[in-house]
Amino acid sequence: MQKKILLFTLTLMMISTLQVKAQYGEQDNTYKRWFVGSTIFLLGNLAPVNPPNFAQLNIGYRITGKDVITLEPKTWKYAWPNGIHPFLNKSYGKPEEEFPGYVREYGLSVAYQRFLWKGLYAELNVMPSLQTFANDEGNKIDNGFQIFNTYRVGYHIKLFKDRFFIQPSIAITHRAYHTEMPDGFKQLDDKWSKFVFGEPGFHFGFNF
Repeated sequence: MQKKILLFTLTLMMISTLQVKAQYGEQDNTYKRWFVGSTIFLLGNLAPVNPPNFAQLNIGYRITGKDVITLEPKTWKYAWPNGIHPFLNKSYGKPEEEFPGYVREYGLSVAYQRFLWKGLYAELNVMPSLQTFANDEGNKIDNGFQIFNTYRVGYHIKLFKDRFFIQPSIAITHRAYHTEMPDGFKQLDDKWSKFVFGEPGFHFGFNF
């Protein structure tokens, strides 16, 4: 199922480059500057096992037709190292790679998008986040902090006369900095890279 979701996202990206209108022009000042949205990965909360209790709100502003800034408050929990690709690596979800508990994160991303050609854009997303480490019983055992970067390429697709939009994308994620994890968490996390390549994304939003 996870590989099918990834294939679906990549297919949408390829189709969109063939038939979607261009992004807003530099001289066009009639577009709506503000938007709110989120990500389709909210659907992960429906998972019957280890749901992430994920929430994300995107609040964006178009500085120009080609430059966009977005704030993204978000929270989720996870029980496997961030260095394991959640869709392409079979180690994700295996009991031997599971933390002795879970990590709850509260982050605020600042994202900058630059449109390169029509709807094609590149994005830098920097997220400082506070971490709470809990054991298997759900009791807090430690606090932490990390800076989590995302380097993204995607395509902006206008819908319903530009009232709504979707943005399929592909990304490299990078744990640029994090404080030392507690025992049991650290040993598992140290086995994996600070980078994950080819992570899919699918954002949506409403313009106003």
